[in-house]
This record gives sequence, structure tokens and C-alpha cells, in this order.
Amino acid sequence: MKYISTRGQSPALSFSEILLGGLAPDGGLYLPEQYPQFSDADLNAMRGMSYRELAFAVLSRLVDDSDIPHADLKAIIDKTYRAEVYQYARAGQNAEDITPTLKLEDNLYLLSLSNGPTLAFKDMAMQLLGNLFEYVLEKTGQTTNILGATSGDTGSAAEYAMRGKKGVRVFMLSPYQKMSRFQTAQMFSLQDKNIFNIAVKGVFDDAQDMVKAVSNDHAFKAQYKIGAVNSINWGRIAAQIVYYFKGYLAVTTNNSQKVSFTVPSGNFGNVCAGHIARMMGLPIDQLIVATNENDVLDEFFNTGVYAPRGSAKTYHTSSPSMDISKASNFERFVYDLMGQDSARVRELWTAVDHGGKFDLNADGYFEKVADFGFVSGHSNHANRMQVIRTTKEKYGVTIDTHTADGLKVALEHRKPNVPMLVLETALPAKFEDAIVEALGEKPERPASLQGLEDLPQTSTVMDVSVDAIKAFIVANT
Repeated sequence: MKYISTRGQSPALSFSEILLGGLAPDGGLYLPEQYPQFSDADLNAMRGMSYRELAFAVLSRLVDDSDIPHADLKAIIDKTYRAEVYQYARAGQNAEDITPTLKLEDNLYLLSLSNGPTLAFKDMAMQLLGNLFEYVLEKTGQTTNILGATSGDTGSAAEYAMRGKKGVRVFMLSPYQKMSRFQTAQMFSLQDKNIFNIAVKGVFDDAQDMVKAVSNDHAFKAQYKIGAVNSINWGRIAAQIVYYFKGYLAVTTNNSQKVSFTVPSGNFGNVCAGHIARMMGLPIDQLIVATNENDVLDEFFNTGVYAPRGSAKTYHTSSPSMDISKASNFERFVYDLMGQDSARVRELWTAVDHGGKFDLNADGYFEKVADFGFVSGHSNHANRMQVIRTTKEKYGVTIDTHTADGLKVALEHRKPNVPMLVLETALPAKFEDAIVEALGEKPERPASLQGLEDLPQTSTVMDVSVDAIKAFIVANT
């Protein structure tokens, strides 16, 4: 299994060769040369598997035994997906299931992805990535400096996965004063010597652009061994594919049944994993993209026009992890949509990288979107407050603001007799102020996380400047 760039101008490489790097040298994103296929017999064999067994069944198709011996891969997976790591399951759920489903009513479920150490779905992939990074670095005798950007959840998930890991430093950019108090405290309270938090005076897209600019400076990237853990990293997408299989198998009894997934979306990484699961043979009916007021993706799926917005038009909302107007992983889907025409993708993203947009109506590609099962919708603050209230009143379940965006859009696209799984992307404790506004009461919080916001916090405030972040990396390596 080799990996190629969406822009077609980088050599094919193995899984471990692309694991640390993030962007391909040509600025594109890595994808497999071909997607492995799971047959009806494969799905039947998966039905009795634990999460660890399922993860190995999927990931062993994406990682060659000659690259990472499958015995080692299995050991890494078994070390990662343990009940004590994903311990924050709701009452009545079994932490050993790792991603348990929560039935709201017939054919409507939450897929619980947020039981890990930072209470967000990013832990599902990041914990695996941390263990993979440590394995590959130790095996090759290398070190890496991880440079990432976060709108709220990736940062803490990366830092908790990488803290104390040998040969790894983490430089994490976040938008200054635009995360929830809990999210900020999770990151800035870490005092590990290999963790560096940088608060950028801008929005997430500014921070993400800084990361991409550094990654595209190939000489600097090589000299300072810059790695990536944002969802541009293929390892994260690969890990996320697993829970689509787990969710599907949990709510079906045979492979003739189809399931729909609704995914709160900002950077398109989470739903991109669902797209790839579908391409690999998982019987998915629809993939429903749920956005907040930053609805660039919803605009595309309704019009065929992808028009990222600048910082001034990226809104700060009560679902802040989705406050993104330039969805990095969208390039992976468009590559497949266009029949893997890397030259055309390169042309489109050259326009996007220069602040432009593109329209897929003229050449007929927008008509093909439906063939991939995608639909979308959007939500706003009033919507999510109402959905949080209704979900509590009707089902006795408290959900966070991002999951509320997902549930609102899911209900708009629900089909009779097709199970709908809404991906729960964070636990409500992470967004206490919004839950208090919606319900008039604080959400439950694990005892081990009480008083988190009162811990000492450390960060460096920085202007939007590629030169500044490069200088900071140089000074701290």
C-alpha cells in the first residue's frame, strides 16, 4: 500500500514515511493509491469483533506488514484502545466498547466518540497517533517537532497524546481568546517541557495558514524536522475510519441494511473518514455535513461553489471548534469526486491558496456529488440552544453545542427505516457556559477534571506571522 498526493507531483510513499509529515511536498494531501475493499464476507466477520480487533482489521489493510510489522501494529492498537484510556463513558455505557452508541429513539442514535482524556472525538485518532509516532521515531532514531493549529479540540488531544513522548516536541497554535474556558485550560495548564502553546491574534484559519506556510518551506521543514498532527495527517483519517465501521455494525443486523451518519464539520476531516469508509465498501446511505454559521461547506453542497472566507468573515460562535472557513480535508473528497484528476485539483487549489474560489457546475462535477452520498445543512446559535433543550427534555440526555448542530441537521435529512447516527464530537462539560445558557444548569464533569480552569496556565501570544512562528521554533529546539 503506497500513498500519493492529491496534487500528483510527489513520489508514492509508505504509511510510515508519510506518518510524521502532514502535507506532501507538492502541497497536496496523501491518499492511498487505491482504497482497500471490504466484502460482504469481511463485514460478516467483523460483526463479532471488539473495537481493538476491528481497528486492526481496518488499519492492517492500510499499513503494509513490511512497513510496520502487523504484530507491532496490533500491539500499538491494543495499547491505545483500552477502557482506562476512554473512561469517560456516560452512565449505562460500557467503556470497553470505546465508541458506544446511545439510542435516542428508533433509528436515531448518538455515536459516542468523546470518552477519551480530553472529552472530544479527536482523542480517537490522536491517542493512536501518539503511540505510532513514538514507535516510528524510536525505530528510526529520529526526533520530530510537531506544528499544529487548533480551533479548540485538536490541540488538547494532540498535547495529551504527545506529552512526555520521546523525541517529540509540540508547537500548537490556537486563536487568541476564541476557545471555551475549558478548552483553553486543558491546553494551557499543561506544564510538560515538550509542549508549547501559542495563542495567535486571529482566527483558526490564520493559524492553519501559518502551519501550511511553514510546511511548504521545505528547507525549514527538513532542517527542523517539522511534523503534523492536524487532520491533514493521513494517520488521523485512517484511525477515524474505524469508528464508522463500529457504528454501522452496532445498529444493523445484516449487510443489506444501510446507515446514514451526520457529522458536525469544520475542517472536513471527520466526515472525510466516513467518505473513505464508504469508498471501502461500508454500506452508507448518506453522509450529512452539519455546519454552524461558518457554512462554507453547506454552501458548496447546495450550490457547487467552494468559496472560503477571510478572517473578517469567519464568525466566533458557541460551537467554536467548527469556526473554520477553509476546510483542509475537502481537497481529499474533491480529488475523488473528480476521478482522481490531480492536475485539475492542483489548478483548483492554486486558486484557493491565493484567496480565490471555484465552481464545479460548469464541468459537470457538482452533479456527481449525490453519487457519493453527501448532503448538508447548517445551524445557528438559537438552533443549537433549542436542540440542547429539546434533547434534554425528550431524551434526558445533555449534548454539547457541536453535537447539537449535528442533531439539528440530522433531523432535517432523516429517512424512514434508515438508522441515523449523529457523531457526538465532544462532551458538554467542555462548553459549560453554553450549556448553562441553554439549560440553566452546569453539565456533569468528571471528578478528575474538577477545577481545571483554576490551574496555572502558560502560553505565548503571537501576531499572525510566519516569520514569528519560525523564530519561536528555532529558539525552542
